[in-house]
Amino acid sequence: MTVAETPTVTVDVDQALATVTLSRAAASNALDRVTKESLLDALRQVGADVEVRAVLLTAQGRNFCVGQDLGEHVEALRADPQSAMNTVGEHYNPLLKAVTELTVPVVVAIRGACVGAGLGLALAGDIRVAGEGAKFATAFTGIGLASDSGLSHTLVHAVGASRAAGLMLLGDRFGAADAAAWGLVHRVVADDDVETVARELALQLAHGPTQAYRQVKSLLNAGVPGLTEALDREQIAQQTLGASADHSAAVEAFLGKSRPIFTGH
Repeated sequence: MTVAETPTVTVDVDQALATVTLSRAAASNALDRVTKESLLDALRQVGADVEVRAVLLTAQGRNFCVGQDLGEHVEALRADPQSAMNTVGEHYNPLLKAVTELTVPVVVAIRGACVGAGLGLALAGDIRVAGEGAKFATAFTGIGLASDSGLSHTLVHAVGASRAAGLMLLGDRFGAADAAAWGLVHRVVADDDVETVARELALQLAHGPTQAYRQVKSLLNAGVPGLTEALDREQIAQQTLGASADHSAAVEAFLGKSRPIFTGH
């Protein structure tokens, strides 16, 4: 069942999984104003849907996302250079917050180019599946910019400060094999299998212990606290989950040598 659709973004909810698709394939899913606003609306809609227990972020065509639509950006620069970058505060910051504030797991399926704000969008998810032919780059310094879309935070978190500095300063392109070796993607598969594998993982999460996933995300999003703070947060999370129906049912299933069925409660 498709519950939302625009010319550049679609949302489909099925089996507790919301699939959000960038649908501007002819432009390599470059982010123009319409796409950014449509994607933000879609993410907010998904976040408010209590039936959604996982999200798959994917894209039509050969490329995941090449970042900002530079044609549109040039027009903004010609019209008023002082306001051309207002899109960061108006669109990119809300977009990245919308992804990271989703309390359910987010799987990202990546084929082809994933650069600039596209890379920032991908890194905002929780689990990334990349095709063997995927190509990544920060790309910002190549056009005289620093970074946006959260890369100065998420890239450091994904690959470490030293490698992130090199990737951001030099703008080097790198492939799926390097991305996997550096811990940036969870799994690399054949290009034709990206959507299938990513959807299988997303469905697995959609049918899993949703409350536990929420607590895992909360713990991870807290950053790297000191040990005492981490222990306190874990204690609170475990006490909350220990009283959940899913936990009780899963323990009973384990003892009964059967497979647990998680309802998300």
